[in-house]
Amino acid sequence: MNDMSFDGRALINGERVAAQDGQSFDCISPVDGKTIATIARCGSADIDRAVRAARAAFEDQRWCGLAPAQRKRVMIRFADLLLENADALALTETLDMGKPVKYARAVDVNSAANCLRWYGEAVDKVYDEIAPTGKQALALITREPVGVVGVIVPWNYPMIMAAWKIAPALAAGNSVVLKPSEKSPLTALKLADLALEAGIPAGVFNVVPGFGPEAGSPLALHMDVDCIAFTGSTRVGKQIHVMAGQSNLKRAWTELGGKSPNIVFADCPNLDKAVEAAVGSIFFNQGQSCNAPSRLYVEASIKDQFLEKALKLVPQYKPANPLHKDTVMGALVDKVQMETVLRYIESGKSQGAALIAGGEQVMAESGGCYVAPTIFDGVTAGMTIAREEIFGPVLSVLSFTDAADVVKQANDSVYGLQAGLWTRDINRAHGIARALKAGTVHVNQYDEDDITVPFGGFKQSGVGRDKSLHAFDKYSEIKTTWIRIDSPV
Repeated sequence: MNDMSFDGRALINGERVAAQDGQSFDCISPVDGKTIATIARCGSADIDRAVRAARAAFEDQRWCGLAPAQRKRVMIRFADLLLENADALALTETLDMGKPVKYARAVDVNSAANCLRWYGEAVDKVYDEIAPTGKQALALITREPVGVVGVIVPWNYPMIMAAWKIAPALAAGNSVVLKPSEKSPLTALKLADLALEAGIPAGVFNVVPGFGPEAGSPLALHMDVDCIAFTGSTRVGKQIHVMAGQSNLKRAWTELGGKSPNIVFADCPNLDKAVEAAVGSIFFNQGQSCNAPSRLYVEASIKDQFLEKALKLVPQYKPANPLHKDTVMGALVDKVQMETVLRYIESGKSQGAALIAGGEQVMAESGGCYVAPTIFDGVTAGMTIAREEIFGPVLSVLSFTDAADVVKQANDSVYGLQAGLWTRDINRAHGIARALKAGTVHVNQYDEDDITVPFGGFKQSGVGRDKSLHAFDKYSEIKTTWIRIDSPV
């Protein structure tokens, strides 16, 4: 692994290039704190160059002018290349952001490839419409690519989040400028190389690494970007919408934070599965998932039994070197995030929650960023750890006795991304699923998912949906063509 080398330069108009002003920054692995690459620190001049390349590619129709079936073949080849390079991509993802390599390979690479393939397969199966008018008219309703799409993705699932955006955008015929997180830029740059190899023309897919204020903001403010798609924090997402309005009123789609409730009733059909899901879902990816079920509501009559089972599972998630094949919990993405998580843990203790597992940094001697899986009992609704998104392996446990009250508590959040509930009562399942203000409600499971269903949230969890055919709506313009027919017949 130490022999791997990474090209940290941007990819603009089919060429690897340094930042125009020559600036760069170190990419530091959270696995051991070592520098693994030097990355181009791009700025507004580089964003402008990438947008010009994307616009030129769109205007001369080198990609959008191809028949959908032709774009499909290239997208499928793109997906195939991800799988052909799966081991290298997985290792890169692990070195860059700390997730266990077994999951980087089995989940991240496979999911990204499947996403590219699915949208490639879908694009020649989405039909336009004819409106039901009188015989004096023919009204066509057609989709057109929106043009140049700016994409800004986070560091927690670099490949998957990029694929969720670029796959429907490219399949629909758009040109794309992708700004990956400065915390995990490496796989995005490799995706750009593979896109060229697959046959996506130069200028159609550009990747420009850099920091948010220096590269992300110029992309969101650019007057020649038609659409900006962002996944990240609610705080930055609000700024994205403001910048979209300040500039050319570009379409802005944001997938933002979450503080997802997971409600377990005493009539849960399988308590062991509920425990495994509650623990596994909050500790997967070191808790760095926007949909992580970080608020666990357990009916009071079974809470002690539930926690006893949960504590028995915690040792399975002991952090270890993510490069080892059996590791299930790796490192947080960097020291800044680790310190943030540790501050939240301290706030939980200081506000009176009972720390019953974890709560500290571990493996400090490695030079990496590791935090023990942490569980708080005795959490109340007003505590910081019950209200704010921690983005780390911290589970807050609350109890309840009344169904209506727990739904009220679950909905008492600025977020509305996902939710879970466990019950064998079909009426309760449907009724509470309808009452929960969340984009996805999991019933008797958590985290089961598929590319065919939309992903997104209510309230301050964002605007728009990733995944499924609904994602095409984000990257298309809907046009009506009304033709008058003065028929002599």
